[in-house]
Amino acid sequence: MGTLIFLVVVAVLAYRCSTSEDRERLLGRFVTNLRATKDTAEHLRSQGEPYRQALRERMPRVVATPVLMALNVLVFILMLRGTGTLADPDTLIGWGGSVGPRTTNGEWWRLVTSMFVHAGFGSLVVNLLGLAHAGRTLERMVGRPAVAAVYFASGIFAGLWAISSYPTTVAVGASGAVFGLYGMLIAASVWSLFPPSAVTMPRGVAKRTAIVASAILIYDLVDGSLPAGAEFAAMFVGLVAGAALSKDIHEATIPPHRLAPAGVSTLVIAFVCAVPLHGIADVRPEIANVVALEDRTTQTYQAAAERFRGGRMNADALAQVIDRSIVPELQATDARLKALKHVPPEHQPLINDAEEYVRLRSESWRLRAEGLRRSSAPVVRRVAKTETESDTNFRVRAEKQHRGNMMTMAKAEGTERASLEALQRLKAPPAPEQR
Repeated sequence: MGTLIFLVVVAVLAYRCSTSEDRERLLGRFVTNLRATKDTAEHLRSQGEPYRQALRERMPRVVATPVLMALNVLVFILMLRGTGTLADPDTLIGWGGSVGPRTTNGEWWRLVTSMFVHAGFGSLVVNLLGLAHAGRTLERMVGRPAVAAVYFASGIFAGLWAISSYPTTVAVGASGAVFGLYGMLIAASVWSLFPPSAVTMPRGVAKRTAIVASAILIYDLVDGSLPAGAEFAAMFVGLVAGAALSKDIHEATIPPHRLAPAGVSTLVIAFVCAVPLHGIADVRPEIANVVALEDRTTQTYQAAAERFRGGRMNADALAQVIDRSIVPELQATDARLKALKHVPPEHQPLINDAEEYVRLRSESWRLRAEGLRRSSAPVVRRVAKTETESDTNFRVRAEKQHRGNMMTMAKAEGTERASLEALQRLKAPPAPEQR
């Protein structure tokens, strides 16, 4: 708004400071340039009309592209009518977004559904423009099945790349599929030059297509719904598909029977790429369990301590509560943490903190139980054959035992504080991220 006001002020000042002759001369130049631009656009359009007419004759009506666009719009409308914020990772996952711990543990369908989920209106509009811009031309050049196949194949490989690079980041959006369509459009356009035909893209049309495509692709790269590497991987898939299937594009669209072997090969390659990613650990349940464990064990101890203070339980029995109820829970939690496999690198520090908490807390409870047992053990006066232990020695030994008990309890308190510091770092459980 400030920039707009500044421009208006500058325009008003320039108008006031100029003469009527200057204004007429500037207006004349503006009109002349506008007409020249219009004439150039019409000339370029007339040059490309035979090309567009040839594409329309090859396939009068496009179907696959509008259907894909409609699915993207439909999902976005349903998301708007649903609950949760669009950019919230949990909302995106709920509508089919892809995230490593969910996708690689049996929910591989998210690689497909995530292509139709968008985190914002801007990314949706740009991807729809890209889909319309590349898809309509490409559909008339290579055919509907080829466009649909490349859309899904590019999107799937973009999703796999995103998981391998950022396993805890939610990947959404059709940008990978759009990059793949532009990759195939490039390959098909190159093949159409050998030999040139009616469907060979004229130079003027190619320039305008490149400008529009660059703007769309740059926006998608900056938008960050998918990692840049995933989008370029999707473009590579489109390039390879176009190079392999579009050799005879000057004669006709790609026949469906040629797509079958390519489709099978794509599925095999996708499976091979997915195998190493299988089973990425979701650490959130275990982290939440560790946080809840402190509350459970503390409540168990406090309930027993109340009975101890009321005289309904002795110190030895209180120590047995620690040994039989509290320590086993910590040991079981430690075993589960150590059993986690394929922990994402960004979550490994949390697992380390959780293991540190369990180790320190177990030690603090062990020391507390030891202190309770020592405090309950009476100091017995030593009696030899010839004499009884003197009062002084007895008091010294009793004081030493008391100091030992106090040191053990103090050590237990210090270890407990250290464990709670590690626990505090886990209080905010890791959430999926949105780029």
